[in-house]
Amino acid sequence: MPKRFLLRISALLLLLAGSMFASEHRGVVQFGGLPVPGATVTATQGDKKVTAITDDTGVYTFKDLADGTWTVEVQMLVFDPVKREIAVSANAEQATWELKAQPISTFPATAAAPAQAEKAPAASVAVAAAPVKGKAGFQKAEVKASAPANQIPAEPPAPAGDANQSATDAFAINGSVNNGAASAFGQSAAFGNARKGVGGMIHGGLGVMLDNSYLDARSFSLTGQDTSKPVYNHLQVTGNLGGPLVIPHLNIGKNWNFFLGYQLTRNRNASVQPGLMPTVSERAGNIAPGIVVPASRISPQASALLALYPLPNFTSNSGYNYQVPLTGTAHQNGIQTRINKTIDQKNQAYGVFAWQTSENTNENLFGFVDATAVTGYNATLNFSHRFGSKFFAHFQYQFSRYSVTTTPFFANRENISGQAGISGNNQAPINWGPPQLSFSSGIASLADAQDSAVHNQTGAFTYDTYWSHRSHNVTWGADYKRQQFNNISQQNPRGSFYFNGAATGNDFQDFLLGIPDTSSIAYGNADKYFRSSLYDAYITDDWRVGRGLSINVGARWEYSAPITELYGRLVNLDIAPGYSAVTPVVAANRMGKAFPDSLVAPDKRQIQPRVALSWRPFPDSSMVIRAGYGIYANTSVYQSIASQMAQQSPLSKTFSVANSSADPLTLANGFNASPLTTQNTFAIDRNFRVGYAHNWQISMQGDLPGSLVLIATYLGIKGTRGVQEFLPNTYPSGAANPCPTCPSGYVYMTSNGNSTRESGQVQLRRRLHNGFTASATYTFAKAIDDAALGGRGQGGSVIAQNWLNLAGERGLSNFDQRHLLTSELQYSSGTGLRGGTLMGGWRGRLLKEWTLVTQIKAGTGLPETPVYTPGVVSGTGVSGSIRPNYTGAPLYAAPAGRYLNPAAYATPSPGQWGNAGRDTITGPNQFGINQSMSRTFRLTDRFNADLRIDATNALNHVVIGAWNTNVSSSQFGLPVNANPMRSLQATLRVRF
Repeated sequence: MPKRFLLRISALLLLLAGSMFASEHRGVVQFGGLPVPGATVTATQGDKKVTAITDDTGVYTFKDLADGTWTVEVQMLVFDPVKREIAVSANAEQATWELKAQPISTFPATAAAPAQAEKAPAASVAVAAAPVKGKAGFQKAEVKASAPANQIPAEPPAPAGDANQSATDAFAINGSVNNGAASAFGQSAAFGNARKGVGGMIHGGLGVMLDNSYLDARSFSLTGQDTSKPVYNHLQVTGNLGGPLVIPHLNIGKNWNFFLGYQLTRNRNASVQPGLMPTVSERAGNIAPGIVVPASRISPQASALLALYPLPNFTSNSGYNYQVPLTGTAHQNGIQTRINKTIDQKNQAYGVFAWQTSENTNENLFGFVDATAVTGYNATLNFSHRFGSKFFAHFQYQFSRYSVTTTPFFANRENISGQAGISGNNQAPINWGPPQLSFSSGIASLADAQDSAVHNQTGAFTYDTYWSHRSHNVTWGADYKRQQFNNISQQNPRGSFYFNGAATGNDFQDFLLGIPDTSSIAYGNADKYFRSSLYDAYITDDWRVGRGLSINVGARWEYSAPITELYGRLVNLDIAPGYSAVTPVVAANRMGKAFPDSLVAPDKRQIQPRVALSWRPFPDSSMVIRAGYGIYANTSVYQSIASQMAQQSPLSKTFSVANSSADPLTLANGFNASPLTTQNTFAIDRNFRVGYAHNWQISMQGDLPGSLVLIATYLGIKGTRGVQEFLPNTYPSGAANPCPTCPSGYVYMTSNGNSTRESGQVQLRRRLHNGFTASATYTFAKAIDDAALGGRGQGGSVIAQNWLNLAGERGLSNFDQRHLLTSELQYSSGTGLRGGTLMGGWRGRLLKEWTLVTQIKAGTGLPETPVYTPGVVSGTGVSGSIRPNYTGAPLYAAPAGRYLNPAAYATPSPGQWGNAGRDTITGPNQFGINQSMSRTFRLTDRFNADLRIDATNALNHVVIGAWNTNVSSSQFGLPVNANPMRSLQATLRVRF
């Protein structure tokens, strides 16, 4: 497969004829959860700096950032600049920013700046921005970077690059309002209104974004069935107004400025989803030829739950027999305001307030419609003081509150469990509904959302200082944050049943007889009040050693205290040597000093040194060498841990158990386990430590003939103390229990995982010339770990198959993408003599000033793990962690209609664990083309209109997201999902 893929890539390169492929970084700028349009986003790596502007939804895009760590700064009038390091890679998730406004008027016009030399790379180090000449005085920088949650080293920081330079080149050639009034392209003093006076400084905008199902292609049908196309609309309206705050007949003082923004979203979403439903014959007990369940033996509980399953709506050999369109809604309103006041030349105070509310509904395959309501607000107070022209300090206090309420379909409506005769689960009205049913054969899982009410609150104080002294630009600061996570919900109040055919050999036959293979439940202690404190301090020196050398040295200390519960309602297990015995320990009654309040020892030693350099070895050459090293800690691991510790016995009814003679399970009483069952399902090493990653890189950049720029980069990452989970005292099916008296049935979490990632990257970019620019990046990388450490939403730990052989979990990381080639081609009409600069008349008015962008991405598939689901780990109720045996048959020599060969795997041998490795299946290759066209129409000297049309998956090419790797399922080797088909979105914005 890799060879065929490389041949396709080579052909694509020839067609592009010199244009190159690159990675993309996207982010959204918000305040209090509301989008902020018009913010300036700057990405820096060494002496490379590129910019982008957020659109009406607060989203910005850098199309071709090289994989690596970039220092990204967001700036907006009346907001403090916000800066942090972003790990850019093809699979990196969208970044989210909370603005810290800092008006330009905060800084004196007399501030001077030293000459800018080659800047040290942001890679693996937080780089302080050097002062810039002019009124702004300086750009405030912070060293606040830390690895994202579960990143050891998920989505790694990586090499330097000259990303999205096309935008910068375009500004340099065509002129920009950012060039300043002194330039040849300078605007009038009242930019946006073209007139003098206070009234002329008011600016604003109104935008409308539309998407309709009639403009979009039909969703791809995984089953091949002709399902009717769902009807939907997406509507987003944004408006903003800002400028000097002048109220007639009311003198509120000088130097006041305001901003007011509003956003309305009314979306109806739709998708098509397949499933496998029991047939009419199967419901009557006719499982297969020769296998019949008499009506008298069909469990009444099974009959009641079976009524919730819809009948198949087609017949097929595809592994599915049911497919329907699903719809949902998303309605949102948001308001944001900002007011700032310049007190005098040295002091300024300003504040921001934002509020947002939304209501969403989601429909599942069974027609259950769940509702979610969200409300949030955020208030920020800032004060800045200038001690001198090169010494500034800033203080900020921020308060936010966020509430989410989820209402399931059956809540307070119908007691499904009670009517079916199922006992032992929570049947309070807010938790009414069916238990979750799962089948190993691929029959659709019966499930619904859980009722919950979340109220989170944060208070944060920030201090930071900038000092410029000769060739040194020094920043230092500290932060303190106090967080509350107030959650009123149950983890699994209706309980879960799993059927794998252990009793009769057929999972659906077991269901009709009412004999589940496992059951699990967790409820009680519904109200949980978690508390957390976070601290950090940092210092960075950006030292301009000489004209061709810059060195950046810094250090950061971070401490995230383990989460506690307000009333001490956390439970951990005190584990005897050799896991021979366990004793529940409640935080409110903990055993002296053996356990702290959080039941997890704090880790206060997270000091993270960082160093980087940028060096131009030959003054007359364009060659630049950059290198960097840093340590990054993952301090955001505790919240999910605390949630699991709060839902444990003796505070709640919690267990996960397999059907056995000691615990005979039925649908009627499966949630009433025997006293022998271990009542706790989770425990954590009391000496759990925060994970961290060593990042290092080196890159070389130089100019080539033909306006080309070449960058070659190497990146290495070593992750330490990643999260691992295993099941103590378990053994393979068919083997003798090595310790019958030892407790089992609980998951144990430790911090002994390790990981590595190395990548090489080559980027080629053509500078803007005659309106055309292109870029391309090829990345070859390999990542390995012995636990799932993050990436593409697949983060979190993985339960090891064999608790005595954690090294057996070492394999490819689930974000490992061996080959990735990305490209962007951009053309702006009417640029340059050959591009039609001198074109006039109606042709010029029609054809000039359009910007056309094409983005192409091609990459190999991501790893997937084969799973043997009938295998329930002996002594527990846990399934899904056992892997099959690999038979040696060609995995990808699949029969017609499938993409994976079922003969490649077999049931594990009795008494042995499966020998198939983790992440040994390569998922489907990825390919996509997105296009856009945009233009600004100058309506009058005061009004401009921006029109933009975006096409996602412009070729309407079918791209499968992942394969089904459950070797026990009838859908093994079939696609799990497909990426969205072509969609068109139109945006119109009027500015004044």
